[in-house]
Amino acid sequence: MNAPQSEQFERVRSSLRRAIEQLGNRDSQRWNALIQPDLDRLAGALDKLDRFVVRIAAFGLVSRGKSAVLNALLGERLLETGPLNGLTRLPRSVRWHPPGRDRPIEVEFIDTPGLDEIDGEGRAELSREVAERSDLILFITAGDLTQVEYAALRTLRQAHKPLILVFNKIDLFPETERPAIVERLRSLMQLEAADQRPPTHPTHNPTERRWDPFLPVDEIVLAAAEPAPIQVREEWPDGRVTYGWESPPPEIEALRSAILATIDREGEALLALNALMQARTAQQTIAQKTLTHLRDDAEAQTWRFIQVKAVIVALSPFVLLDAIAAVLVDWFLVRSLSRLYGLPLVRSAWQSFWKTGLISLGAMLLGEVGGGFLGGNDGRSLQAGSDGFSGYLGAALVQAAAAAFGSLAIAKTTRSSLEAGCTWGDDGPDTLAKDLLDFVEPGTVLHQLRDEWRSRIGLGGLDPKPTDPAKTVAIVPAPKIPPADKSDK
Repeated sequence: MNAPQSEQFERVRSSLRRAIEQLGNRDSQRWNALIQPDLDRLAGALDKLDRFVVRIAAFGLVSRGKSAVLNALLGERLLETGPLNGLTRLPRSVRWHPPGRDRPIEVEFIDTPGLDEIDGEGRAELSREVAERSDLILFITAGDLTQVEYAALRTLRQAHKPLILVFNKIDLFPETERPAIVERLRSLMQLEAADQRPPTHPTHNPTERRWDPFLPVDEIVLAAAEPAPIQVREEWPDGRVTYGWESPPPEIEALRSAILATIDREGEALLALNALMQARTAQQTIAQKTLTHLRDDAEAQTWRFIQVKAVIVALSPFVLLDAIAAVLVDWFLVRSLSRLYGLPLVRSAWQSFWKTGLISLGAMLLGEVGGGFLGGNDGRSLQAGSDGFSGYLGAALVQAAAAAFGSLAIAKTTRSSLEAGCTWGDDGPDTLAKDLLDFVEPGTVLHQLRDEWRSRIGLGGLDPKPTDPAKTVAIVPAPKIPPADKSDK
């Protein structure tokens, strides 16, 4: 763990702690009850950082040995395994405290149901939900990759988390074939596929060659969580020879080493980034609730500024003074709304203010010109008689109305900008995530995923919206791996 990464990790912890203190320090019990679920989310993210809990989710089809792999990593049989399909019905978690670590860490393994036991929509939803809450993903297979596994891999890749592909039950294959298995799996992750969209699809092109879009898995590891029993020959002192069955020890050390190496190399960055995404969701929800909860107060405050602005513009005899007063009143309105909502004024909010303010100012100046025709040549001179007074009053009303509508537009734009920029304050989740990504070391998993993470927080790059793999990717059958007796374990 490098020093810049550790500094960013501590910044995130401090930011979460301050956010919890500030957001929960309100006198209104109703407000505290309204945001309590979001405060709990923030507190959970902070607690995970304080205890350095690394959450690892295991995915795979039925009978690929997910529970067996986790049991082997734990060194004890905590999760039920057996010959029956689907013993894992709901996601379950178990804790592991790796011994001999310089820094105490806690690993939480999540065992998920077999992906082929859940319908397509439910499978994708479960995968997304669990993957979003995880820091590292294990995808466990034990043979040819099926279309269901391909689809699941793409869904899991959209979480932008490190992904280790575990080929379990490797004991069923000869030692000489194991390197070839790894190479075939690696090539599948970068497979160039022919366009297999339906011929009726408007963009179908049978000659098109496209790269499979999900990134290569970060590591491929061979394992044998519950090796098949082997026959042993026993010779007795009396000359008898008997045969029995013996279960070899699990081949799991390579996977355990890969997991711990990932944690050592970029564990702090992974935990901090995931905590920031939790904080981002919570603060966006709190911002929405804040805007709704304080809507009446904000409208009343806006109308007070509108009244002041309208009076100044209506009574002022100078166009330049009108413009300066309008800008100042709107500037104070924006600042006042920011303080009322407790949301930061980021650059985008000020850009929106000036853009809307210039349009408002232009409309108000047009009102000045229109008022000139109603009130006389100078638009301000009070002529004798009722006609002169009516013209002056009409001009003042036009100018005041233009000023009022301008302030209403600015107030509306400000609310939208404050909501959109609620995570971009000095210690906001998106600001800290950007800084953290700037310090990611080359060659790490997060460095490879950096563009995707930047896109996710709105810094450009790849499209942050998940896409339907069926519309963008051709499903290509995996090459055959040498068959073997694959009895369920």
